[in-house]
Amino acid sequence: MDIPEHYRYSVIPHIMIDGAAEAIKFYTEAFGASELFRLDGDDGRIVHAEISVQGSTLMLGDAEGPFGPPGEAGTSVLLHVYVPDVDALTARAAAAGAELLSAPADMPYGARQSMLRDPSGHVWIFLTPIAA
Repeated sequence: MDIPEHYRYSVIPHIMIDGAAEAIKFYTEAFGASELFRLDGDDGRIVHAEISVQGSTLMLGDAEGPFGPPGEAGTSVLLHVYVPDVDALTARAAAAGAELLSAPADMPYGARQSMLRDPSGHVWIFLTPIAA
């Protein structure tokens, strides 16, 4: 069996959230995500969902059992996404409710970058390549 194209050559982040349905709505509004798949549990919680953000697949679900959302001390996971216009996406995400951690800025490694925290507590780094 072939590995599906959108899973090939990548490490697929799978994040657990309190309120996965609300997170999907936020990611759609803030980051232009599209929902690929959703498996709802009998209790209405999302057991497993997949969304596409800028062509990359992100798996998520409602936190339960041994899996939990980011703690108050922060998170050990950063989600990096290259986008065509980091300034526009940052403005869109902030308007949708993301917390701006660092405004778009040109970095010495050849990218314009911003950092945002989503309402679930996950930290996203968005980058647009620029001339170094």
